[in-house]
Amino acid sequence: MKKLTEREMLLALKDFDTPSITNVVATYPANPLCLGLYNPWTENWYTDQTVRCMYPELGRTVGYAVTCVYGLPDPSFKRLTFMDVIDALDASPKPTILVLEQRFPPAIAGKVGLSGGNMTSAMKAVGCVGVVSNGPSRDIDEIRPMKFQYILSGVTPGHGDMAVQAVNVPVSVAGMDVAPGEIIHMDEDGAVKFPAGKLEAVLTNVTALQKQEAERIGRVLKATSAAEVRAIFAGQSYAKK
Repeated sequence: MKKLTEREMLLALKDFDTPSITNVVATYPANPLCLGLYNPWTENWYTDQTVRCMYPELGRTVGYAVTCVYGLPDPSFKRLTFMDVIDALDASPKPTILVLEQRFPPAIAGKVGLSGGNMTSAMKAVGCVGVVSNGPSRDIDEIRPMKFQYILSGVTPGHGDMAVQAVNVPVSVAGMDVAPGEIIHMDEDGAVKFPAGKLEAVLTNVTALQKQEAERIGRVLKATSAAEVRAIFAGQSYAKK
């Protein structure tokens, strides 16, 4: 069989939902198809309940992480602007997902409508397909026709002065720690990250896992008693004491 390119593998991962990706990345370390890349509880490799998908109708989104940090302007540091973020997105393998950590004082953190229509159109122009952020954004209706995904804490219509504090550094967003260049897979369940070097292994294992689960679920849906269900789930985590 023809070996897939990285771009083709990224596209193929869109055939699977994000929980399935977490299953083979780390969720079930005792499963032979789980790569066990992280301790599932102690490491921060997927997002928590503080964020939600803005455009679930777009389906799954996959790309290489580019990161940045935004906060209030600092008079002693004025080296970076949003154009540096655009340059980093442009230099990265495509497609990209911007993982945007917002570091604002608690009193205003929920009122920073950071990335609106102008920023989104610029990011899309250089191959970015989505943003994951621990804060809000704005211009949801304006962005919707752009087919550009957002995972955010919510929405708010305005903001004040803000500034880029760092580009392509390790960030922490909604319980997920991300380094530049990692793969991000996201859908309406949230986002998960894993090393780009594990792309082929993740695709191989999630394909096999989906076949297993489809067969099992098909059998369960045909079952007519608890005994049948118990037999089908024998050996699975749901049935272990």
